[in-house]
Amino acid sequence: MTAHIEQAPLVRRVFWRLAPTRLFADLISKSWMESVIPFVLFVGIFTYLYIANPAFGTIGNLQSISASFSEFAFPAIAVGLTLISGGIDLSVGAIFALVDFAVLFMIGVWGLPTWLAILLAIALGGVIGAINGFLIGFMKTRPVLTTLVALIIYRSIFNLITLNYSEELAVIYIEDPTWNFIATGRILGAPVSAATLVIFAVVAHVILRNTKLGWRVAAVGSSKKAARHAGINYPLVLFLTYCGAGMVTALGAIFYAARLGSVAGPTGQGLEIQALSAVVVGGISLAGGRGTVARAVLGAAIVFLIQNGLTNIGLPGYFTAGILGFVVILAVGADIRWEKNKGKAIEKTLVNPIVFSFASTPDTSPGSQSPLALNDRLKDAEGLAVGLIEGPEDVVVDRLGRIYTGERQGRIIRFSPPYFNEREVFARIGGRPLGLVFDKDENLIVCVAGMGLFQVDQQGKVEKLTDRTTRNWLSILDNSRLRMADDLDIAPDGKIYFSDATDRFDLHDWTYDSLEGRGNGRLCVYDPATKKTRTISHGLNFANGICLAHDGRSVFVAETWAARVRRYWLEGPKKGKLEVFLDNLAGVPDNINRASDGTYWMAFAGMRSPMYDISMRHPGVRLRMLKQLPRDEWLFPSMNHGCLVKFDESGRILESYWDKKAEKHPMLTSMREHKGYLYLGGLENNRIGRIQLPDADQNWTAHDSYWGKS
Repeated sequence: MTAHIEQAPLVRRVFWRLAPTRLFADLISKSWMESVIPFVLFVGIFTYLYIANPAFGTIGNLQSISASFSEFAFPAIAVGLTLISGGIDLSVGAIFALVDFAVLFMIGVWGLPTWLAILLAIALGGVIGAINGFLIGFMKTRPVLTTLVALIIYRSIFNLITLNYSEELAVIYIEDPTWNFIATGRILGAPVSAATLVIFAVVAHVILRNTKLGWRVAAVGSSKKAARHAGINYPLVLFLTYCGAGMVTALGAIFYAARLGSVAGPTGQGLEIQALSAVVVGGISLAGGRGTVARAVLGAAIVFLIQNGLTNIGLPGYFTAGILGFVVILAVGADIRWEKNKGKAIEKTLVNPIVFSFASTPDTSPGSQSPLALNDRLKDAEGLAVGLIEGPEDVVVDRLGRIYTGERQGRIIRFSPPYFNEREVFARIGGRPLGLVFDKDENLIVCVAGMGLFQVDQQGKVEKLTDRTTRNWLSILDNSRLRMADDLDIAPDGKIYFSDATDRFDLHDWTYDSLEGRGNGRLCVYDPATKKTRTISHGLNFANGICLAHDGRSVFVAETWAARVRRYWLEGPKKGKLEVFLDNLAGVPDNINRASDGTYWMAFAGMRSPMYDISMRHPGVRLRMLKQLPRDEWLFPSMNHGCLVKFDESGRILESYWDKKAEKHPMLTSMREHKGYLYLGGLENNRIGRIQLPDADQNWTAHDSYWGKS
């Protein structure tokens, strides 16, 4: 099928292909992008300070300030943890001061071993934090008021004990190798406190992002009500969070005590405000449920640089405080605006259409000599299981003549001959079962949209085979998850070849992929021997129907929105090559399956129209359609006039079957030949169709074609 293709100007095609909105949409959907602005701010401040005072960036100075920075970063992390849990801790400054006093007193006055004093100091921080956690979690007091009162009480206790023990504290001198190493030691050139901060931050980040406890902290911060309904004991989660925050604050106080070796009345004063400023600047949301340890550390670095750097270049304290306040206001405002408009920004840039030029539609007019000429060969299609099934996208027949199909509710339904009027739930999978095929052992292999590839044995036991494939590292987004496993077929060596229609959109918004016209689909293979899945070809335009050639040397892949079929070679001189096999089809192809005479059946899920072809050449039209019209009014291939075609190994279409009046089987997404009959499936139908094929092999079955006579 050759026809003239009306090509759009090269500049316009390149412009839409390289549209920056797609890059923007991919970037802002990444969680780490929320740290980009704070990171840029940090680099900008550091660069300014270095230009203003080149000595600021020397190794010696960085080693010196990294020690005091670590002491500040630990309380900032503590405040960040409480914010993520939906609370706040304004008492970290007082906890910091109490632990500073306690560790020096235990070592210098009581003479306890350093290791024991450090453990007791950390425990003290945990106990004080636990008091806050008990009141906020179990007594359900308000975090701001509770920790504010706690700040006043703990600060009063600190002032009282430092006053009573001022003489003992004045003569403290600790001569202990372990304590001195904590104060002045180096690990790989970095102060002990800085090295400890790095190790702790990495561990805490992993715990917060990859463990049940971390997920529950974020869940409680997002919504206590939803967390409770999910079975999370949120009072306990809050209790543990505040307890942990107290222990983290204690770590900072211990390093502070080791470095300075003294206790003073101002210790920890204002630290809670500085720490709160740091985590807000770092991007941790005041609303809770959103944030990471990395952002807390980054925010602490920004605030630390502002305070210490500006002071070092001679700016007065009030000026430094004013700049810090201004930065915090900007950060809070940006956080609120971003949280409010992020969803809108992603929505407006999610779909990025390109110019896709079709050739002239093949002639399908009635009475023409074309094998695609409109006819009424499906008008007498028999309806099986009418009203007993909803949306049988694919159908498959076993050796005993039983029909299997998936339905919207995530079940595999079986109908038995001769009448096919009794519905039997064969298996419950979930998701949306799409492509179906039997393997050599008569296990049913199923593509489930949003879930991956599954196996159902003859007793109906469900087993997941795979839900991921190899990631395309040229993609910003992690596309290793199978979003829409669609159709499949099995090679003689047992390898399962299947299509993932789109790696960008999910089942509920798969129609967006048609508006883009880009190649978001891929061909994957799962090897049961190694239980590994890999992508063997990507960039397919809604990869759909999969069929292994009769000789087993190649695989046919339907590209729905491109109205073409490609052939991927598994063996021979073209091994690993993907080539266009059928192009410029009259409809958008769906499933492909073998026929008994050595040819192939293919379903057209919908038929092209002139207006649809025009819209594909004009991305701007599709964008306006997306933004201004409801989904049911979009220009789309005509889905209520399906068609079946048969083609041979040379890529020649031999004949077609139409339901001219769209009454018996208006939509066609699949077909299976079995013992002289052709069974029909349709994504929007309430029945399974069947037509008799008088000229077909009346004994032919797909199982025998693939695996030989049983």
